[in-house]
Amino acid sequence: MFENLSERLERSFKILKGEGKITEINISEAMKDIRRALLDADVSYKIAKQFCDDVKKKAIGQNVLTAVKPQQMIVKIVHDELAELMGSEYSDINVKGQPAVVLVAGLNGSGKTTFSGKLALNIKSKRGMKVLLAACDYFRPAAIDQLKVLGEQIGVPVYSEEGVKDPVKIARGAIAKAKSEGYSVVIVDTAGRLAVDQELMDEISTLKEAVNPTETLFVVDAMTGQDAVETAKAFNDRLDFDGVVLTKMDGDTRGGAALSIRAVVGKPIKFVSTGEKMEALDVFHPARIADRILGMGDVVSLVEKAQEQFDEQQARELKKKLAKDQFTLWDFYTQIQQVKKMGNIKDLASMIPGVGKALKDVDIDNDSFKSIEAIILSMTPQEREHPEIINGSRRKRIADGSGTSLPEVNRLLKQFEGTRKMMKTVMTGGMGNMMRGMRRR
Repeated sequence: MFENLSERLERSFKILKGEGKITEINISEAMKDIRRALLDADVSYKIAKQFCDDVKKKAIGQNVLTAVKPQQMIVKIVHDELAELMGSEYSDINVKGQPAVVLVAGLNGSGKTTFSGKLALNIKSKRGMKVLLAACDYFRPAAIDQLKVLGEQIGVPVYSEEGVKDPVKIARGAIAKAKSEGYSVVIVDTAGRLAVDQELMDEISTLKEAVNPTETLFVVDAMTGQDAVETAKAFNDRLDFDGVVLTKMDGDTRGGAALSIRAVVGKPIKFVSTGEKMEALDVFHPARIADRILGMGDVVSLVEKAQEQFDEQQARELKKKLAKDQFTLWDFYTQIQQVKKMGNIKDLASMIPGVGKALKDVDIDNDSFKSIEAIILSMTPQEREHPEIINGSRRKRIADGSGTSLPEVNRLLKQFEGTRKMMKTVMTGGMGNMMRGMRRR
């Protein structure tokens, strides 16, 4: 996401490269280019113009330190203004109540039902709360079945009433079940339409009034750009929702909706959905997104994702193995599974400053590990524990058994040795210190 905007802004900043100070002329030229970049990212003209006017005003009035170059100063000002445009601070959802009720609204095709499942998993796994899904989307064929499949996949029960087309009755039934059976949160998946219409608005308004949710979230497809912003405004005028969820952010390299919605609607973006997996739901942090737009990476989010998969006991055992040089190919395989759980590999890499740009045209996904996994699984337990015994004939057998080639097996064994040395350094120093520091916060 934001790939095109990041490239355009980088080019815009180059206008000030080599300049000794910020002047009315050079800042005007840079702002004109930044405004075009924002318009190309599908940000409305009004917001793009106001943004550039604000940046220009702050830049001209800024006392530039001799140690800071004009280009660096503009990057800092643009970063702060981008974060401000998107809401400045992270906004949490309200799941306090007996039970808390989260109402999910939006048009058909926006990803409401999938988001409901993702949110249920997020609340269950990260907050440790007991969640119940309520299937109130009677309008779209198979919506209830879809929610049941997702619920089964994530281990969250789904409340529905066969043949009932009254969403208020279903939602109230779900809340009553939650109260009697000790559920902490009820997520209500509502019906949508292909477009905003009076019937939809009346129905969702009646439902909101009936269940009095602690949180109302509006789900919108980020790839629809300015249409997403206009739809959000129409829903907010009637529903007065609490926050926005942007779906399909992995498919949109422009990002105009994320940059515009807060300014137009006045409500925060709370989540972004970045993939098909149920774990692919990220909390929206404006300052971190601004970092990523400007190519600064997002190391904090990367460490948080690592912590979610970080098993302290396992890490201690791994550290001992590394210290004694006993790290095996099976340990290597296990670490790959941990990394895959963190999300899309290319997205993770883009969180490291400078890496995202370097990998722009490189095709990396979790399938990249398939040949490595096949090779390791084709080894005997003894070979995984003692790779030094893998001679020429064993390598040939492993290649044949995994459906790979001899050079691929040789490459993996060489990479493994390099990884073992690198991990020994990281686990006994850098990463260990990083994790301890994060836990103390």
